[in-house]
Amino acid sequence: MLPIRDHNPSGRTPYVTYSIISINCIIFFSYWGNIDDPQIINEFFSSWALIPYNLTQGEDLFTPITSIFLHAGILHLAGNMLFLHIFGDNLEDQMGHLGFLVFYLLSGIGASIIYYLTAPLSPIPLVGASGAIAGVMGGYLLLYPKARVDVLFFILIFFKIFSLRAWLVLGVWFFLQLANGTMLMSGQSGVAYWAHIGGFIVGSILCLPTFLKLGGFKFWIDSSGHPPYPEGDYEMVKSAIPKVKSRLSKKSPWT
Repeated sequence: MLPIRDHNPSGRTPYVTYSIISINCIIFFSYWGNIDDPQIINEFFSSWALIPYNLTQGEDLFTPITSIFLHAGILHLAGNMLFLHIFGDNLEDQMGHLGFLVFYLLSGIGASIIYYLTAPLSPIPLVGASGAIAGVMGGYLLLYPKARVDVLFFILIFFKIFSLRAWLVLGVWFFLQLANGTMLMSGQSGVAYWAHIGGFIVGSILCLPTFLKLGGFKFWIDSSGHPPYPEGDYEMVKSAIPKVKSRLSKKSPWT
């Protein structure tokens, strides 16, 4: 289940969202060539990733911020940036450019701290923007619970796109993080579920001032949870590639 886009157009150009995506990509590709060299990449992450044990010792107190701009692989980066692209522009539209930047950074820091509290002695580095982006998702759910989100469902080679409400997509996502986070020991699954959970909760709380500024529950009643703009529609475009009928003779063997 992979969200690929929403039907919630933004009223302004999301310069901060685009900038954050660009910065994450630039930083990742600056060390991508060494990502298969354990010695180099371990030294790099030891300097800039969040290592709970180091924080417990009072060291590397800047890493709750730097770690949210690092990624462990190309798919890790691509997935996070896709989610930020889908959900970030609408929050930036409501919060303003500077407000959204502060919101994003505080969500990431909050997610890092909550992860740290679940494993304060862990020597495993934490990297990724997932916690900050989970905060964006929490804020999005608060403001636009009935926005339509297109989700790609795939099983092996079969896939289909469904259009679902944000409350269902993001609610299921959060439930899965919570279920995995409570069942698996932090740091042993390779996924920082508690950073996701913490970021989602922190983002929801940080978005409350924007929610109240828009009218609070009156905003929900007036909009019925839908976006403030007409929902965008996407149509499947017919392929320009012509269909060619097979002219194989029935006597022709397969080779």
